[in-house]
Formats: sequence, C-alpha cells, structure tokens
Amino acid sequence: MDNAALALGVLRVAIDAPLRSPFDYLPPPGVAPAEVPLGVRVRVPVGRREAIGMVVDHADTPSVSAAALKPVHQVIDAAPVLDSALMQLLRWTADYYHHPLGEVIAAALPKALRAGAPAAAQVECWRASVAGRQALAVDAARRAPRQQALLALLAAEPAGLTSADLTAQLPRWRDAASALLARGWIERLEVGVTTGAQSCGSRAVAAAGGERGAPALSDAQSSAVAQIDASAGSYAAWVLQGATGSGKTEVYLRCAARTLARGGSVLVLVPEIGLTPQLVQRFRERLDVDIAVLHSGLSDAERLAAWRAARAGQARAVLGTRSAVFAPLPQLGLIVVDEEHDSSYKQHDGGCRYSARDLALVRAQQAGIPVVLGSATPALETLQNLIDARYRGLALPRREDQALAPRLALIDLRAHTVRQGLSTPVIDAMRRHLSVPGQVLVFINRRGYAPTLLCTACGWIAPCHACDARLTVHRASDQLRCHHCGAVEALPERCLRCGFAVKPVGQGTERVEETLRELFPEQALIRLDRDSASRPEQLEAIIGSVLSGEARILVGTQMVTKGHHFPGISLVVVLNADQGLFSTDFRAAERLAQTIVQVAGRAGRERNRGEVLIQTQYPEHPLLQSLLSGGYPGFAATALIERRAAHWPPFGRLAVLRASTRSRGGALEFLAAARKLSPDTGAVRLLGPVAAAMARRADRYHAQLLIESADRGPLHRFIDDWLPQVEALARAQRVRYALDVDPVDIQ
Repeated sequence: MDNAALALGVLRVAIDAPLRSPFDYLPPPGVAPAEVPLGVRVRVPVGRREAIGMVVDHADTPSVSAAALKPVHQVIDAAPVLDSALMQLLRWTADYYHHPLGEVIAAALPKALRAGAPAAAQVECWRASVAGRQALAVDAARRAPRQQALLALLAAEPAGLTSADLTAQLPRWRDAASALLARGWIERLEVGVTTGAQSCGSRAVAAAGGERGAPALSDAQSSAVAQIDASAGSYAAWVLQGATGSGKTEVYLRCAARTLARGGSVLVLVPEIGLTPQLVQRFRERLDVDIAVLHSGLSDAERLAAWRAARAGQARAVLGTRSAVFAPLPQLGLIVVDEEHDSSYKQHDGGCRYSARDLALVRAQQAGIPVVLGSATPALETLQNLIDARYRGLALPRREDQALAPRLALIDLRAHTVRQGLSTPVIDAMRRHLSVPGQVLVFINRRGYAPTLLCTACGWIAPCHACDARLTVHRASDQLRCHHCGAVEALPERCLRCGFAVKPVGQGTERVEETLRELFPEQALIRLDRDSASRPEQLEAIIGSVLSGEARILVGTQMVTKGHHFPGISLVVVLNADQGLFSTDFRAAERLAQTIVQVAGRAGRERNRGEVLIQTQYPEHPLLQSLLSGGYPGFAATALIERRAAHWPPFGRLAVLRASTRSRGGALEFLAAARKLSPDTGAVRLLGPVAAAMARRADRYHAQLLIESADRGPLHRFIDDWLPQVEALARAQRVRYALDVDPVDIQ
C-alpha cells in the first residue's frame, strides 16, 4: 500500500469482542475517512468472518502495518446511531469499569441493531410513478377498477401513502398494487421514521408534556418539586428520602411534566419493571406524551421498537431497568432513579459490571441536568455523599392524610411455640387484624416449599450435583430445584441413598401458604413470588386481588417491596429476619435493614396505623435494636461509623477480580498468578485469592481476588497498569474472569 493511500487516514472501529483497542480499517473505496461520521455502524472483515462495529475515531496513521489494513465492506448508517453525548457516556463506562469499548457499545444497542437492522423504523410507502400519472391521465387502467382506484389514490398524494393508510382507505389493495408495480405505474419504498407519527411525508414532533388528574401536593412535596425544577439546565444530584407512601412518585411526575413542557425528555429508572406495573400505569395516565418501556423481558422486536421511538423523539419519556440508562433520548432534561439503593441496578453477571445508578449520575453531570435519587432507605454511599455535600437532600415526612408510622416489635422465637415458622404471637395478631377487617402481609424471602429435603434415617440431604448447594423443594410442581444454576429434578418420595422416607425441612413461601390455609381456612389467601407471578398477567391478577380486598392474606418474597401500594394492609409479619445477620458479605446488614424497612412500609399506608412483627432468634442483635429504636436513620448512622473504622466503602474503594474454571484449583491458580504480577505500590492492597462462598456453581469452581485502596485514583491507575498483564497470562485463555469495580457483594 502506498503513502498516498495511507494519507487518506483510517477509521477506528470498535467491535463486540473482548479486545481493548479498536481495529483500524480503511474507508470504502472512493470514500474519505472524514465522510464517515463517528457513531455510525460499519460492516468489517474480522479474520475469516464479517462483523458489525461502530466507528469511534479517525486517525491519520494506522496502528498496524499497511499490509494488514483492510477496507470497510459497508457503511450501514448515513447518520450516527448514537449521538456524541451518549458516546461520551459509553467511553466513560468503558474506562471506569476497565471493559472493552466494543462490548460496552454492543450492550447499549438492541440485538437487531447489533445484527445490522436499520436504526430508524421503516415504513412501507407507495406512490405513483411518472409513468403511472401519465397512464392515469389517459385513463389507461379503466378496465381494472381496483387498479384505477389505487392509482388515483396514490396520484392524489405526491409524498405517497403508507400500507396502513391504504388498508384504511382501500381494503384488499395488495393484488391491485402487484399488478400496477409490474407495469411500472407505482413505486414501493422503505421510508425511515425519525419523529412523530408514522407517515410517508414530513413528521411533526409529539406535543409537549403535560399532566392530568394531579392530586394536591403537601408542603414538602411542593418544596421538593420547586427545588428540583429550579435546577433545570444544570447538574444537581438530589436525594429524595421519604417513608414508603410519602409521595415520592408524585414528585417524579410533577418534575417530569415540567421537563416535558420545556421540550426536554425524561429518563426514569426502576429496579424491576415487571414488578412495578402500577408505576408505569401512573406515568402513562398522567403524562401527555408517548412513553417507551425498556427492560429485559421484552422481545427483540419490542425492544427495538421502544429504542427507535426514544431515539426519534416519538417517546419523550422512557421507563426502564438498568440497561435503559443508555436509552438514546434527545434533549434529555431529567433523570430519576427510583429505589436507588436496590442492588438490581448493578450488572452482576456477564459483560461490563456497571452500576446504572452511578451511570445515571455521570450522564446527568455530562449533560448538565438534574438527577433525582429516590428511596426510603438510601444506600450508605448515598447518605455519605449527602453528609459530604456532594448531593442535596430533600425530605418527605409522612403525609398529613397518612397514618402514624407503623409500630415495630420483635418476636423472640426462643420464647414462643412455633408452627411451621409461625409463632403464637404472630398467629394471634393475624386473627386480630383479620377480624377488623384488615389485610395481612407475611414476608419470607425464600420461595419454594422448603429449602432442604432430608432423610430422617441416614441424614442424606438432596444436593445439587452442579453446585455446592442444596436443592429446594417445590411441592406444587413435584420438583427439586437449584436456585443457583437452575437444575431441576423430580421430587423423590424416598431417600436416594437408603430408601427411607424423606421430609422437607424449613419454610418457603409455598409451605407458609399451606400452613396459613390450614390456620385461616375462611380467609382468601394469595402468594406473590417468582413462581406464582412468572408472567405479567399473573402479577397483575395478584395485585388486583389484593387491591380489591378479595385476598385478605398475602404471602410474598422481596417482590412485595418493589413499589407496590397496598392500602388495605394493616399487619406485616417478617418471618425470618436472621438470614442477613451473620453473612460474610460486608453489605449484608445494610441490605437486611433496607428489606425490613421497605416491607414494613407496606403496613398502614392509609388512615389506620399499621403493625409490624419481626420474628428472630436474636432479638438483642445490634442491627435489630438500632432499627427498633432509631429506624433506618439510626441504623445507617451506626453502620457508617463501622464502615469508616473498617475502611470499607464509602470510606475505601474496592474492585474484585473474579474467576471460574472447570477444574477445582484452576481459578485459584490463575488469580495467584495474577497477584504476582501486581505492581509494587503502597496505595493498593490485594487480599486473596480465596474461593467464593459457594465455590462450585453450575459445574464451575469460582474464586476471587480483592483489590482495595483508600482512594479511587490509585485504584484505577493500578488496574490500568495491572490488567493488561493479567490478560497476557497464558492461562488466561483457559479461565473465565471478570473485573468488578465497586462490587455490591463480596462472597
């Protein structure tokens, strides 16, 4: 290749591959690099295959030899698929989480776009050709009335008509169109949709946002809305903290409506969209704009349609789970992160381990717009940022029309008779509340019938053959299931080792449901967990049954804490509060406190004061005592003191290198070799490697290496120097490994 060719420069293309540097390509023949915009997709050769990547940079000279350069096969897009602001966020994500840019970009795009589908929605349009207009003028189609009618219809619309328009005006037009197309009298086109409603001609942007049916605001809500709205057009991180039912959603709606009225768009992140249909419905009822919903439960076609609607400005509000943080919203004016403490915002498995909450803050800062973090139980990192004045706090006390905060009490399981996990004081309290009449919520964060199947003769416990875990009994389906790898076995009637009788040990939601039906046969009972509400219509039916008052007793897992409003519930029972008290994970106590407070918030949300009973074997435990005496603020204050003393986040910075192999010692050996490569620096400390708390999972052996530093800067500089050496290890090719920056769990 001569110097003249090199002088044209090269395109730097990021592809969906675990490679940190983009690939260099020549532009297509006859095209200058500057004519190929950044952010467009291109089809490129990669070895013997072809891949789709995105142009992320132009360069004057290639980073490889001239002989190795190949030209781009095809430029797919005429304009950037992702604008410069979103590309800036994706670059930041790749840098901060030390992940290949190509994989980060791919994760932000729907699957169809990664395969080369058009970025804009395509509408089938038809119009009369010049020859067709001439034929119509001489009445050439008079012997075919349908063809004549179709030709006249299209000739009257110079821009053409969509298939939908034609069907509405001339049913069964397709046969006539085929005949006219064959004669060259009409033309068929695919027109890209950019904004507004679907048509073949010019398009109008949707109307500005408004609000309907808004209730009166409390003084605290009015103040919160005014302060957030006053920060429009500049970066501000607001923490909206209020008890469950205090009106955080109404603040979101008012701020969203004002942003839409100014011509901006709104992004609302929620932990699990499938669990919050009430929230989605409220936004759709109140805002006069199209709303797109983005989450993993959508089909590929649904996800592509929602993404296109957002990018085109047709849907000016997007509600979604963590991946929606990358939604391509033009003129973004406000970001809301509901239940910001929820661990669902962190990507745990596969790909880049990003935090959508943290990226929402970065996106707002880059765009110069306000971001609202809402929660009744903010993360400890969020509370410390409030203390350090990085964030601004907004408090929502209980509304005047709300009952007093529910009464909390601990039930000492050591002092009372217990029937299948239900103590006598709990059963008595349920009878009292059901006779009022009220509704009762029984919370146990363990689905299935029982966590263990035990042989009473030889002590055999049904194991998962792929994990260091026990199989969970699911009696409703006569199955044993592993909740870690998904393995399923038939439920045996006898011990597989000695042939003696087996029995389920412990309680899950199914068993609690069975026991309550025996205790309260006259009361309608319903169960809410991932087994009973695996489909959206099942969830809607369960919620409807509780809201209508038909179901008097609700048994549920953590799903019941996800944004649901159940005004009739007067008693909440937490059956097993001890699961997180003695975990090896430093965040376990925080998660337990948040769960208890969130589920307690379901009680007494209207006029009647609620009651919360927490069963425990350890009523004297400091965590439970601090919750009882000081609520979540009291717990958080104590927990932050402990975190500071231990130099754990938010007073230290962490990353974890996790690895897994098929062989028992392979992951530990790889991490040990990685540790030996670490630069000698006093600012960073490596701990481990150690086997994971559950070492074998899905027939792979897992281990981890903890990287710890007092400050963010030294931690990231260390990783920048160290990670390329780790990737160059020969044994790295035989190991699955991933770096997790700011992990939400260490087990």
